[in-house]
Amino acid sequence: MKVEMSGFLSAKKPILKSLISKLGESFDYVSVLGTDVKCKTFNVRDKTTSATDGKWNERGFVARVYADGRYYEHSFNEISEDDVSALADKIRNNAKAAAKVTGDIISYPLIVEEELVKSFAGEIEKPLDAMTSGEKIARLREFNKKAHTHSDLLVDFITVFTATHVSKLFLSEKKDLEQSYVWSEAYLVAVVRNGDTTKNSYKSYSGLKGLEILDEMETGLEAVVGNACKLLDASPMPPGEYEIVCSPEAVGIIAHEAFGHGVEMDMFVKNRAKAAEYLNKPVASRIVTMHDGAASAEHVSSYLFDDEGTIGTDTVIIENGTLKSGISDLLSALKLGTKPTGNGKRESFERKAYTRMTNTFFSAGAHKLEEMIASVKHGYYIKHATSGMEDPKDWGIQVMFESAEEIIDGKLTGKIVAPVIMTGYVPTLLSDITMVSDEFGLEGSGGCGKGYKEWVKVSSGGPYIKTKARLG
Repeated sequence: MKVEMSGFLSAKKPILKSLISKLGESFDYVSVLGTDVKCKTFNVRDKTTSATDGKWNERGFVARVYADGRYYEHSFNEISEDDVSALADKIRNNAKAAAKVTGDIISYPLIVEEELVKSFAGEIEKPLDAMTSGEKIARLREFNKKAHTHSDLLVDFITVFTATHVSKLFLSEKKDLEQSYVWSEAYLVAVVRNGDTTKNSYKSYSGLKGLEILDEMETGLEAVVGNACKLLDASPMPPGEYEIVCSPEAVGIIAHEAFGHGVEMDMFVKNRAKAAEYLNKPVASRIVTMHDGAASAEHVSSYLFDDEGTIGTDTVIIENGTLKSGISDLLSALKLGTKPTGNGKRESFERKAYTRMTNTFFSAGAHKLEEMIASVKHGYYIKHATSGMEDPKDWGIQVMFESAEEIIDGKLTGKIVAPVIMTGYVPTLLSDITMVSDEFGLEGSGGCGKGYKEWVKVSSGGPYIKTKARLG
């Protein structure tokens, strides 16, 4: 079914156009982003249950205006026909006051737009209102009960389901854009204990989906409990350099940390990214191609337009091992003289737009997972990522994984090591890739911060890959 546009935003649209008209008398450029995001999270554990508003909830507007080389922004929660003149005056006065501020302030060219009227409505199989909150909680409770049938070592089981309905509009003198879609994410977390040893494992689900994601969760109960039980007998990771085969989930966090943050072009403007020096130069194996973009895949960070009214694109970051392009927000592209890629995203209407990743992934290749494992003399098969970080200035990377399974003479031994930390220099890690599978997957649970804040929704993934890395 089609996802309906927010009635709140539709009702405000004529009023916002009136505001743009009034501000246009004083500024060379005016735009307004309107957002209405409804998010609900259901969390069921063995002994507790909660249903709360999710962290992605927001409703409001941000106006952007331009004068004398500077852009000024003003966010507001509500607007009526009677408020338009007073709000326009407030924005003018705030811009005048801000213009008096001096110092190391970046100036930008004027945004030049073409006429564009577009709308997008996502589709889901099962609408979010097809079940009441009580029915959703009851379904999650069923999962908890079934999970306990798989092991007596299970001491707690956590099921989390978050559903988010996103509606946004972007208006300017020449643009009239609307979009409405739903994305969902869910987690299964198994906590097991044997004597004094307690371990946990998780499995996540995500996508441009409605309640159908609950059906997917039910199929993963036995596996997540089994993985947690295996961790009870896991050995420490012997430090060293190994051949590794990484799953699409593990590959996704490598892509995200390696040349995701590293090619965010607002960092180019600030001279904080080494990638700016390596455009059109080799940075990876020739069998590596990497994409980012709202139009590059259909997942949680797919949209028609970004938070600056730029249509989403499919950006080829690495092509056959060569760094071809970064990703950019609109203002960074203006400053650098490049074409914006539709990666200007805000944590909310109250926050600044930064260059942010969308769907970031390595392209599939021609190998099979079985032949990749068979080619490893001594190494590890890595499945589940937990976190990561990188340094865009020096290209160092560190990624943490839940566990890895040993490979000896081309066969999985069943020996599990945990936890696993991978470190290295990004071009070396990517240049050592020798095999890329024809299987492919994306994962979009959680969020991505700009440094330690400004959280937005992203997805990442790719095929299975074989490379070398330092593990510890």
